[in-house]
Amino acid sequence: MSEEDIELEARLEEQATFEPSDSFVEQANVSDPSVYEEFDENWPNCWQAAAELLDWDEEYDQVLDDSNPPFYEWFTDGTLNASANCLDRHLDERGDEPAIEWVGEPVDEDDRTFTYAELHREVNECAAALRDLGVGEDDVVTMYMPMIPELPIAMLACARIGAPHSVVFAGFSADALATRMNAADSEYLITCDGYYRRGDPLDHLSKANEGLAGVDHEVSDVVVAERLRDGDGFGHGLAANQHTYDGLVADHEGATVDPVKRDAEDMLFLMYTSGTTGQPKGVKHTTGGYLAWTAWTSQAVLDIKPEDTYFCSADIGWITGHSYIVYGPLALGTTTMMYEGTPDHPDRDRLWEIVEEYEATQLYTAPTAIRAFMKWGGEYPDRHDLSSLRLLGTVGEPINPRAWKWYYKHIGNEECPIVDTWWQTETGGMMVTTLPGVKTMKPGSAGPPLPGVDAQVVDTNGDPVEAGRAGYLTVRKPWPGMLRTLYKNDERYIEEYWAEYSDTDSSDPEDWVYFPEDGAKLDEDGYITVLGRVDDVLNVSGHRLGTMEIESAIVGVEGVAEAAVVGGDHEVKGEAVYAYVITEDGYEEDDALRDRIVQAVEDAIGPIARPERVVFSPDLPKTRSGKIMRRLLEDIANEAELGDTSTLRNPDIVEDIQGKISGD
Repeated sequence: MSEEDIELEARLEEQATFEPSDSFVEQANVSDPSVYEEFDENWPNCWQAAAELLDWDEEYDQVLDDSNPPFYEWFTDGTLNASANCLDRHLDERGDEPAIEWVGEPVDEDDRTFTYAELHREVNECAAALRDLGVGEDDVVTMYMPMIPELPIAMLACARIGAPHSVVFAGFSADALATRMNAADSEYLITCDGYYRRGDPLDHLSKANEGLAGVDHEVSDVVVAERLRDGDGFGHGLAANQHTYDGLVADHEGATVDPVKRDAEDMLFLMYTSGTTGQPKGVKHTTGGYLAWTAWTSQAVLDIKPEDTYFCSADIGWITGHSYIVYGPLALGTTTMMYEGTPDHPDRDRLWEIVEEYEATQLYTAPTAIRAFMKWGGEYPDRHDLSSLRLLGTVGEPINPRAWKWYYKHIGNEECPIVDTWWQTETGGMMVTTLPGVKTMKPGSAGPPLPGVDAQVVDTNGDPVEAGRAGYLTVRKPWPGMLRTLYKNDERYIEEYWAEYSDTDSSDPEDWVYFPEDGAKLDEDGYITVLGRVDDVLNVSGHRLGTMEIESAIVGVEGVAEAAVVGGDHEVKGEAVYAYVITEDGYEEDDALRDRIVQAVEDAIGPIARPERVVFSPDLPKTRSGKIMRRLLEDIANEAELGDTSTLRNPDIVEDIQGKISGD
């Protein structure tokens, strides 16, 4: 690096807070600091501001009905349609403007642009086809699809006819598909023949058919989108109840479907998420509150405007893609981007190539990806003009300060505010983060709760902790985007999310507290640093240590690209700290680096957190969505029998790490 670069790195390393630029604040959708006080004073009616971002067929009578906690209802007796809000109302002003920019994985071969008028036409034709198959209001339609345009088209088509959708991530197994279709009593499936990953065609229909064989009720119809090009297919025939997507839509060319009026509390979609019992939980999101929440947070936090080209790199198979690729951006009438492939194919600058080509104005991605970008090096983004970017965001897990600062410098050129957002599948959208046009940014800390969100960090008794202390993150008041229940399981809904800190015998909503099962730390400014899941806490000699705190200390060491910390059995301590570390390119996996890692942990947390083992590895076991499988790392540390590794994108790394543990 040049002397100038070295000085810049040193300055960033020391800097603890960052302010949004004057130019950003001047154009921000939300820039008045009084918004926090106004929302607190006017709660819950403050959420009319979210409802006003939508078009209602019939106005709601009441913002919040909290008479039966925790079964809250928002915008009661109002009616609307999510598809109409994302499409129809934009046609006059935005009909010829891009709604979706779809970037296929084979570079420049399959990219497609859908204007609002074109997307409206395709959604109507798909809705007509589904209705002709017999899909009716409140029928759950399962979608097992990768990042291809037919997925958001089908989602919006289902919303148009009042049929909730249940999207299953394409990387999940056939068994996962069957489990979710059984749980939802879903009789309809939309899938595809295959898709591309790192240049290779993948056979998806075989996996879908295997899953269908495990469904314990009759499946009426299966719709198969044809993504693969001629010569790349796998020679599948279709069963009697299976139809090609293109054929069905062609039969309904030019059809229009009047959007069904849905009650605000009618289900928009189901999303199944992992559960502690091993059975996935069917999170129910509704039409009015969810859509209002995603629209408001997209505008206030992501600063989305209709003229933007907004890029979220998530997969629509996860809640981030639902909220911040499809519903939130399209409700605001902007251009939203979808990318089929991976960020390192055909080269490690693929994402930056896309940002430059499409002049993306926002980038919303995961800390896992940012750590990979850091490991690859700044030369990849430096190849491209990223000056179109106005705002950066992170989602999915806490981001450590070093990765935050790298993102800020190399991607945002120290000009783009970063919103580090904490939320869950269950919350529907963002809950804790800075408003980029209002608040100071603190690397590593998500920020304060959003206006109108009563998030508190409490101790085991439910009492608020003092500044500087760690505790448990809770939410004291309901919010419009919240899940309404777990599908067909109200008892589990209460047990999973409300029983820990609530008086479950009370009918007073003030006695009901939502517990997301995350640990957190509060600072003197009311900023919240999320430490990770409560079960991501180690008990070392009676001291509770958050794995995220230890991992942040390790990743702060020069030469470390990524780290994962788990607990290993220890005769004296009960649990000992095991650290699995990936180094940056060009750094040696040697004792000197190992010593710096141990020292950094002791300096940041104390000798009690000193790692028992530091294991260097070229990679960590990760799911296809990029999440680290810490359970496997814990099994390796304890020399326990490994569980299922079929969901890993890199199963070979497990044996490699086992060899290093046993060989040390």
